[in-house]
Amino acid sequence: MSSSSPDKRQKMDQAAIIEAAMSAMTDTTNPALFDVTIICTTDDFQASYWMDRLSSGVCKSSSDSTNNYPMVIAVSEDWSSSSGAGNGLGTLYAFQKACNVAKEKYGADLAQELMEGKISAALYHTAGKGTRLAPLPASENNNKPGVKLPVCHQLADGSYEPITVLEAVVRQTGIYASSRSGRLSVFWGDQIFVPTAPFKYTPTHHVDIMCTLEEEPPTEKVWKEKGLEKYGVIAVSGGGNAAQVEKVDHPTAMRMLKNLGDIARVGPSLGSFSVSAKMLQALCDEFSSELAAKDGKLDTDPHFWMPLTLPQDEYISLMSQKGVDEQESRSHHVRMAKMKESFLSANPELGMFGSVDVGSNACWWDYGLLKLYIANNLKLSEEGDDADLLRRFFGVTGRTMNSEISGVTVDGSASAFSCKAKSGSVGADAVIAAVEAEEIQIGEGAIVVNCAAKKIIAGKGAVLYNLVSESDDGIVAEDGDVIVSVTDTEGSSMLLRSKTSICGGKAWKQVLDGNKMSFEEVHKQNRDADVSNIEKKRKELYQKASSSFGL
Repeated sequence: MSSSSPDKRQKMDQAAIIEAAMSAMTDTTNPALFDVTIICTTDDFQASYWMDRLSSGVCKSSSDSTNNYPMVIAVSEDWSSSSGAGNGLGTLYAFQKACNVAKEKYGADLAQELMEGKISAALYHTAGKGTRLAPLPASENNNKPGVKLPVCHQLADGSYEPITVLEAVVRQTGIYASSRSGRLSVFWGDQIFVPTAPFKYTPTHHVDIMCTLEEEPPTEKVWKEKGLEKYGVIAVSGGGNAAQVEKVDHPTAMRMLKNLGDIARVGPSLGSFSVSAKMLQALCDEFSSELAAKDGKLDTDPHFWMPLTLPQDEYISLMSQKGVDEQESRSHHVRMAKMKESFLSANPELGMFGSVDVGSNACWWDYGLLKLYIANNLKLSEEGDDADLLRRFFGVTGRTMNSEISGVTVDGSASAFSCKAKSGSVGADAVIAAVEAEEIQIGEGAIVVNCAAKKIIAGKGAVLYNLVSESDDGIVAEDGDVIVSVTDTEGSSMLLRSKTSICGGKAWKQVLDGNKMSFEEVHKQNRDADVSNIEKKRKELYQKASSSFGL
């Protein structure tokens, strides 16, 4: 009997990994969760919102256990510097704040239990303006991770409502929890992926970073074909040690990475990482003065990982491309090298820096840009392996789940979740969720989320979000329109408009047609908004409008 070819065996292995990952991600009876889920938010109102929502939702324990876990802690980044702490200092500061909350609220010593390997912890960075996703975060009053997706999940009270981006991310990343007792994992709050490389592993380094490692050797040809000069790249030696370089060509990368020795594999970094409790404590100690003063801005890649893994001259060269003064880079590298030497001499049981491969063929769904929010949500109505996995992840088993729309003509490629309507049509590839109206006319490829009106008309490719109207005219959007509603604590709302062709980041300071304010001005107006109270007001407006036309 002949054996399978290497390519065929690899595909079989990847299929088994995907199946295991999807089973773990979608297991509602025994969900894969970190013992501690830490959310880093913009303000205290958002922190309160997420502690309540996650504790009673995706992070709720399925047992009657009386212990503290799973535990949800949300904290705000009240940093002195107007530019923020950066994701490096921001991670350390958020963890310290979470430890204080855990001690005050639950009497738990997170740092000690993590050091003893008794628990696993994950931290999700969600702070930021969300300029590239504008105007959707404005409709959530700057609560960027609260942006809704056009698919619903069931709540504890039996009702259905759209799942948020952060809830989806927390559910997906939980598959790494079982491998990370005694470690803090750090993830970004707007990306979901399904690995094609094993997600259960034994950590071999104090720091490990997620990446998509290529199978081919890192030749100059492969480097160019894969466009690796555009990314932060992780290089891994045959012995498993890794290093990071950022946006350089192949010859430059090879020169910078020569201290690794033989380079077996390379690939783009995903940014997400985990650190041992010992390394976490060492970093907190090293930057104790900055953390106490709540001053300075340091990011993980340029200020932690690169100086810890690159020779001094190569680090200075890379940082000079960022416009950083040579002496500043030299001083910082000396500081990190001293910390590294002291740390490894006291903690030699693990290497310093390694990688966690998620697979070069991993499915990847990013919701951080408006165009990607649209493209990835439209996959819910597409065909293909990627779309099938996305539907499975979100528990989609039918095109019109939990909907009462018998009088509506729904195209065979469209999707309608938890909707109510008496008449109308939903065009090809359109996706709508939590929509209630007497009549709907939804154009091809349109996305409508959490909207209630007597009549809803959405042109081709339009995006309607959080809109409520009791007028006879209802809601009308032309082709490519993006229309959202911004509600305040009094229940008053205003419309904010854009186009699917417009990048919110580039138009951030502009007053677009149909608007009275720029996205930036709305963001400033939304600062420190009581998002929990506004969410309650929004639901009241939605229910009032829905009942007014008999649904």
